[in-house]
Amino acid sequence: MRAGDVMTTKVVTVSPETAVRTIAQTLVERGISAVPVVDGAGRLLGIVSEGDLMRRAEAGTERQPSWWLDLLASPEEKARDYSRAHGLTARDVMSREVVTVEEDSPLASVAALLERHRIKRVPVVRDGALVGIVSRANLLHGLIAAQPAPASATKTDDAAIRERILAAIAEAGLAEPYVNPVVSGGRVQLWGLVSSEAEKDALRVAAETAPGVVAVENNVAVAGPRQLRAGWA
Repeated sequence: MRAGDVMTTKVVTVSPETAVRTIAQTLVERGISAVPVVDGAGRLLGIVSEGDLMRRAEAGTERQPSWWLDLLASPEEKARDYSRAHGLTARDVMSREVVTVEEDSPLASVAALLERHRIKRVPVVRDGALVGIVSRANLLHGLIAAQPAPASATKTDDAAIRERILAAIAEAGLAEPYVNPVVSGGRVQLWGLVSSEAEKDALRVAAETAPGVVAVENNVAVAGPRQLRAGWA
C-alpha cells in the first residue's frame, strides 16, 4: 500500500498571514499537533507545530539560554528563536524545512520517515501542492487493512474505489475530515469518528454501494461532540 491509499484528504491548513493566536486556537479545538501553511494555490510553504509555539514571549515561556550557549549560538539561530518567540503570523514561526512524501510513496518508507524524524504525521504533496496528510493512525489503518489482493484487482482499482467512497461521503454531508476509508483488494475498512449511529450506518452504505467494493468492515466509532472535535488522529 502507498501514502495515497490511506492519507486523510481533508486537511486543516492556514495561510502565511494567519495570526499565531488563531493557529494555537485551531490546534486546541481540532485536537491536532501541527498545521500546514499553504499559499493561495495550495502549495506547501511550511508547517507550524505545537513545538513552534511553546517558547512565546507573551506566555512567559521564551527561551532563556545560559551565557555560554548564547556565545555558541550563531546569529541565524538567534534570529530564528527571536522570530518564533515574538512573531505574529504563521510566516514568522513556521518550520520551512518540511519532510514530505508523494502519493505513491510506499507505507514502509513513510513509516521510516516518521520514525527517523520523530514526527507524528507527514504532508503528502503533488507537484509541490498539498493533497493530504498521513498520520501514525493512518499507517495503522493501512497495516490492518493490508491483505493479498485478488488477481483481478489492481492498485488503480483500489484508488478509484476510495475516490468513489470519498465522493459519496461528501455527497451525504458526513464528517469526512474524521473518516478514513482504506481499500485493499476491493475490501474496504472504514475508520474514524462520527457523532451518531445513523452517520455510521450512512458511511457503511456509502462504501457498500461504491462500484468495485467486495466487502466493508465498519470500524468507525460513535463519539460525543467533545471527542469528535478532538479528532481521532
